[in-house]
Amino acid sequence: MNTNIDPVALEKANQWLQGNYDEDTKKTIRQMMDHDLKELTESFYRDLEFGTGGLRGIMGVGSNRMNKYTVGAATQGFSNYLKKNFPGQNIKVVISHDSRNNSRKFAQITADVFAGNGIKVFLFEDLRPTPELSFAIRYLGCQGGIMLTASHNPKEYNGYKAYFDDGGQLISPHDKNVIAEVEKITDADDVQFQGNPSLVEIIGEEVDQAYLTHVQALSLSPEIIRQQKDLKIVYTALHGTGITLVPKALKNAGFEQVSLVEQQAIPDGNFPTVLSPNPEEQAAMKMAIEQAKSENADLVLATDPDADRVGIAVKEGNDYVLLNGNQTASLLIYYLLNKWKEEGKLTGKEYIVKTIVTSELLAEIAKKFHVEYFDVLTGFKYIANIIKLLEGEKTFIGGGEESYGYLVGDFVRDKDAVISCAMIAETAAWISSQGLSMMDMLKKLYVEFGFYKEKLVSVVRKGKSGAEEIAQMMTDFRANPPRSIGGSPVVMIKDYQSSTSKDLKTGKETNINLPKSNVLQFFTEDGSKISVRPSGTEPKIKFYFGMKTELNRIEDFAAVDAFSEQHIDNIIKELKL
Repeated sequence: MNTNIDPVALEKANQWLQGNYDEDTKKTIRQMMDHDLKELTESFYRDLEFGTGGLRGIMGVGSNRMNKYTVGAATQGFSNYLKKNFPGQNIKVVISHDSRNNSRKFAQITADVFAGNGIKVFLFEDLRPTPELSFAIRYLGCQGGIMLTASHNPKEYNGYKAYFDDGGQLISPHDKNVIAEVEKITDADDVQFQGNPSLVEIIGEEVDQAYLTHVQALSLSPEIIRQQKDLKIVYTALHGTGITLVPKALKNAGFEQVSLVEQQAIPDGNFPTVLSPNPEEQAAMKMAIEQAKSENADLVLATDPDADRVGIAVKEGNDYVLLNGNQTASLLIYYLLNKWKEEGKLTGKEYIVKTIVTSELLAEIAKKFHVEYFDVLTGFKYIANIIKLLEGEKTFIGGGEESYGYLVGDFVRDKDAVISCAMIAETAAWISSQGLSMMDMLKKLYVEFGFYKEKLVSVVRKGKSGAEEIAQMMTDFRANPPRSIGGSPVVMIKDYQSSTSKDLKTGKETNINLPKSNVLQFFTEDGSKISVRPSGTEPKIKFYFGMKTELNRIEDFAAVDAFSEQHIDNIIKELKL
């Protein structure tokens, strides 16, 4: 019966059967052994690992699933690591969660394990956005924090984002060291599931108010908002945590015409009105855009379940256009730098940050204003790390990544859709005060800086076999890199795994001064950039395509856009994706 099963999976499953696990869990394992060896393999062939977004997986029984025991082991390992890092200190952590099924249950288990280890816990009374969790860590003087969320993944998933004392997600060496501690937890008996209620403090409104006060203080154009207070905004929380703070943040900023998509304002882990609660996907924005059309709204805002990402749609003529993450980030950064310059706040010590797969348009905008910019690896934790490293020396204005995550100001150390909604609305008001639409301003940027077109293709490969196939794809790209892409010779290859950048014209290799990461980038003679990286949080490999061309007149936008779209599509076909 067991001849076709992965031996590692079988061994782990048997350990669970023999260990101190609850009877329902053991019953499920036995059923898998008798009736579903494939599911048994998928559930036990590995342990969940921290990727760019922490611990994330399908909910269910097994070492490769999100459940009481994997959450407990992660928390026990993190507890042990915190004690080693902060010896003799009264360690404190803060915990929050999103609207997903089991999120509150997992948050309570996490609180119990921390408290069982003698660690003081601040537990939010109910669901709250990820960025507020990040803020609360520093506001409450904590050494760590946990957010129970799987971000924008499908409803079957849940996750566990771990944060350190700076309010940022774990990065090296902390992430690897925590994993090492977790791997020492080999049995349920190693976990202090028995909590200590006296060490758990429920928090809520006080932290909300402190956070919202900080958000409101970011505003650069209160007078313009007063003039544009009737800007019509449609907002959808997509059944997630954004409903707790985004409407308040918009109201505090001075926007008086904000309407909610009421059906999607109800927190619900089944996400009943969408196939996927991901504002990057057009289908998730459908209800909000329909409402915007009926209300003749100027701007549509949509946040994902843990409210760290925001997607937007803007009016063009009688229709609405979805902006991608690169376009939204470009408009936001352009607004911020304009206002900082106008107010005489640019002293030469300010900077912005973007990720290596994000549009180079942000870098060009920064250059125009003589503002320093940094490129970091994919994952907002690397943006947070730059803020931490430069704290007290330079001033962070803002940053963003193509996957719809942005941050303004430094009191949060993760992407923040609450701040972003307020500041994007403010950007829209500033643009409107000039008699322009968001699309008008975007086209003006393209005329000034060059036309940038980006596209993301995700190739999904699920399970153990899928992970192996993705690994082989990266091996093949390294062994046989393309010599030309889209008819243009490849002139440079950057391999972030080996930390080398190779100029194919001269043969010269230079060092990449970033942490090692399984990412490849190919640069062509005509200015195209193709990035390839396996996702750290989902069973997929991502291909990021970017090209630059000229847009001489706004009237040529449609033609240049269509040409660029076709060029990228040809490259995608060439790579057989």
